[in-house]
Amino acid sequence: MKLYGEHGWGSALIEAQLEWYGIDYEFKAVGDLFKSADARDKLAESNPISQVPTLVMDDGSIMTESAAITLLLAEQQNDESLVPASGSPERAAFLRWLIFIVANVYPTYTYADDPSRFVAAEDARKDYENTVRAWGERMYSVLEDNAGQPWFLGDRFSAIDIYLCLMTRWEPGRKWFEEHAPKLLTIAIAAEQVDELKETWTRNFRVSQI
Repeated sequence: MKLYGEHGWGSALIEAQLEWYGIDYEFKAVGDLFKSADARDKLAESNPISQVPTLVMDDGSIMTESAAITLLLAEQQNDESLVPASGSPERAAFLRWLIFIVANVYPTYTYADDPSRFVAAEDARKDYENTVRAWGERMYSVLEDNAGQPWFLGDRFSAIDIYLCLMTRWEPGRKWFEEHAPKLLTIAIAAEQVDELKETWTRNFRVSQI
């Protein structure tokens, strides 16, 4: 497999899962997709919206959308360690909150990280960004209210904990999570210490942060 991504970006969600399952893959750094038109054009050859993660499967087919890749990898590996199996007690909650994250939280980064893509008037962009980020904080508060311990689903580790580990490193930052979403932060910190994931986090962030 070939994973197009950039360290610290959303591709780390799939990088972590490939490492977890022991799947051989090639990592292809795409560069800064916000700043480089060339980087966007090159990735568009595989993914028309030039976003990561973009995963080229062994048969040459393209998979995008992190939740879809998460479900597909678990199915292909016949492994329920990250995705509860159909009929398991945690299955419904896992699906609900995985899709909640990708439908309601993740898009706030898409819209706020580069408001110029969505707001033509330059003087309106900051207010737009602030509004979107505030919505993201509200969505994190919903997750906080529904989070179990020690993992999001309770006793069971899952791919949701991988999402939280990465995304709590983005805006609004871990100091905000410490004050407003301490359960999510506790989950994220615990996920950093999972042996199977340590190398992934070390590659994606400074070792001193792990």
